[in-house]
Amino acid sequence: MRHHPLSAAGRHLLDRREFLQWGGTGLGGVALAALLGHDRLLTAAPPIRPVIDPAAPFAARPPHFPAKARNVLLVFCSGALSHVDTFDHKPELVRRHDTPLPIPDGGKLVTFQGEQGNLVKPLWEFRPRGESGTMTSDLLPCLGALADEMCFIHSMTARSNTHGPAENQMATGFTLDGFPSAGAWVSYALGSECSDLPAFVAIPDPRGGPQVGPRQWQSAFLPAVFQGTAFNADRPIANLARPAGISPTADRASREFIARLNDDELRRHPGDGDLAARIAAYELAARMQLAAPRIADLSGETVATLDSYGARDAANPLKARFARNCILARRLIEQGVRFVQLFNGAYAMGEGVGNWDGHKTLAKQYAVHGPILDQPLAGLLSDLKQRGLLAETLVVFVTEFGRMPTFQKGASGRDHNPAGFTVWLAGAGVRRAFHHGATDEFGYKAVTDVATIPDLHATILHLLGIDHTRLTFYHNGIERRLTDVHGHVIAPILA
Repeated sequence: MRHHPLSAAGRHLLDRREFLQWGGTGLGGVALAALLGHDRLLTAAPPIRPVIDPAAPFAARPPHFPAKARNVLLVFCSGALSHVDTFDHKPELVRRHDTPLPIPDGGKLVTFQGEQGNLVKPLWEFRPRGESGTMTSDLLPCLGALADEMCFIHSMTARSNTHGPAENQMATGFTLDGFPSAGAWVSYALGSECSDLPAFVAIPDPRGGPQVGPRQWQSAFLPAVFQGTAFNADRPIANLARPAGISPTADRASREFIARLNDDELRRHPGDGDLAARIAAYELAARMQLAAPRIADLSGETVATLDSYGARDAANPLKARFARNCILARRLIEQGVRFVQLFNGAYAMGEGVGNWDGHKTLAKQYAVHGPILDQPLAGLLSDLKQRGLLAETLVVFVTEFGRMPTFQKGASGRDHNPAGFTVWLAGAGVRRAFHHGATDEFGYKAVTDVATIPDLHATILHLLGIDHTRLTFYHNGIERRLTDVHGHVIAPILA
């Protein structure tokens, strides 16, 4: 066996031929690296890490380039909303109702829960909406009426057909646990323009929260101050009011005394970023004692506003509760909260079927969920526009994956489908009444301008003035980012 010429076992010097061979290989590698570097193909541009003052981690920070949006409102429909019953109009699905879905190899169609039956047309009629004539279904007529404000991506795809991993990916970019949510990344990059509320607020569904809960608003390996703060209109936070036995003067004096102790501790430990960040977090919590109850108090809203959201609908208390969450979202955006994550749909016992996971009796389930979502979210979108907030707020409507154009064999519902589904955006920086990408003629699979969740995240960051390839955080030897090593900005949807 011949040994490497420089190995210890070989113990012989390079002869002339070997010297030229190894030298030529080395020079070739250097030349190749130089050419790739010249064409910017060897490495990505260097990261741009935000400069964060540990004593003021939420201070507003400049974007990488001029931004179109100042805030993000991300609406997450948990359970996988069916695109073929809402926003993806497929006339061929109607024409081919109750026939098999054509499979190229002639085999059986087997998905997440097993074998599939025949194609089933949308369970609600599609109609043209707005001046654009966008076709949406009667399941969500109030949202359909605002189709001229929406920018649809009909070719979204996900990496998992299981709820937990797919919800993880939509929230964090990764199917595995342990990665920061999009809101945490945005807070880390840009801070906040609001001094007495968190930069990132999550509003769980009133039925009890999404399937994976706090994982969807966690900070993971980013500094803990950037994780989302969860509260909603019905249960804002614990009682933070000053106890009746403590006077305002005594309360103020206590705060001032604690501030002096904190300042003394910082002087004794200069450069201790963890200590400074911890003090900053406690100081924000103290300011929230005054701000959060005021924001969550909807008593000052007009009757007209409450009714436009459906917040006084006594016949549908779940709808009224979700409507109050939608009003809370608007109030948070008004106050400059950078990223608001609003959930619709939850796994909850005691109140019937809790989310959009329509496997068995989709018509019955969606007849409950549709009215809960429709008027409140439409009221929120209209209110943002009327107040001039939509021009600087990016609204993103997502679900973890779509559903099949077939019914499951032996059931009256649709199985999971990550191969193609619809999400939409509205507001700052995106085109109005615009449709990007397409699924096939049945709504089964994305076939035109196929988009991925990293593409969506890259686009959200771009509209906030952030280059997704350069926003990184060094963790366990890797420059981590929201989009991992994937993602491209979906340029055609940009205004």
